[in-house]
Amino acid sequence: MLAVSLRANLLVTKTIRDHLEVTMTTTLLPDTDADAESTDSTDSTDSLSSLRRGLALLDLFSARDHELSVSEMARRAHIPKSTTHRLVADLISWGALERGRTGVHLGVRLFELGSLVTTPRTLRDLAVPFAHNLNEVTRLTSNLAVREGTEIIYIEKISSRTLKVPHSRLGGRAALHATGLGKAILAFSSPDFVDEMLNRELVAKTPKTITQSAVLRQELEEIRVSKVAYDVEESRLGMFCVAAPIFASRNIVVGAISVTGATALSQAQLFAPAVRTTALALSRALGSQRANFG
Repeated sequence: MLAVSLRANLLVTKTIRDHLEVTMTTTLLPDTDADAESTDSTDSTDSLSSLRRGLALLDLFSARDHELSVSEMARRAHIPKSTTHRLVADLISWGALERGRTGVHLGVRLFELGSLVTTPRTLRDLAVPFAHNLNEVTRLTSNLAVREGTEIIYIEKISSRTLKVPHSRLGGRAALHATGLGKAILAFSSPDFVDEMLNRELVAKTPKTITQSAVLRQELEEIRVSKVAYDVEESRLGMFCVAAPIFASRNIVVGAISVTGATALSQAQLFAPAVRTTALALSRALGSQRANFG
């Protein structure tokens, strides 16, 4: 979940360090030397290029690829192996990467930075008791998610002891249009963003994923009225979900909460009032003025 935020924090930290290096170089050179300005500009460009390459290397890691060799990283990122070795050494020194048995993996420093991300963390901290209560009432897995681009990121997942939901994980991503959580958020997003989404190719995750823009637009209109969204085997066959949007101050949608694990749409519909009421209570706690979800 925190991959984007982690990269943003890394970007800020390394940019500051690069800026200091360039500043020190400038101080040592005569101000009147025209070549100095050209050198500084080149150094700055090189630093930015190295930074982008370093971030590209971090972006190679995923839930499936916890650990990668330097050779594999160089191949996937299309970066010379010698350059990759140097960048990996820098990232290890900073703490973004750590050495493993067969390669390197993401370092604890990234986790530390990720825990400082304000908005999702504030929402998560406030929502955890609500999610636990929803889990206890429904005996299903409760999920909390926020939007990141055209996807959702799961920022909390509370699993049922007797029911496992393997297709979602804490920090994982899923398509907005193929999940109940995503559709609940999308329905209350800005009209411009909704139009942008509907003009994109809607990729099918299962044979039941909505891939027609007109059909999805109609469903979003229904969600705005009912304040609940369903995943009817659209992200995983045999799995049903009901979700509701979460609003903050100024009634801006900031996320969604759901329960997953129902084995039929009729079962998911039975839990809709509980999910919607939970979302309403959480929205009020966040300062939303949407007092009536009816």
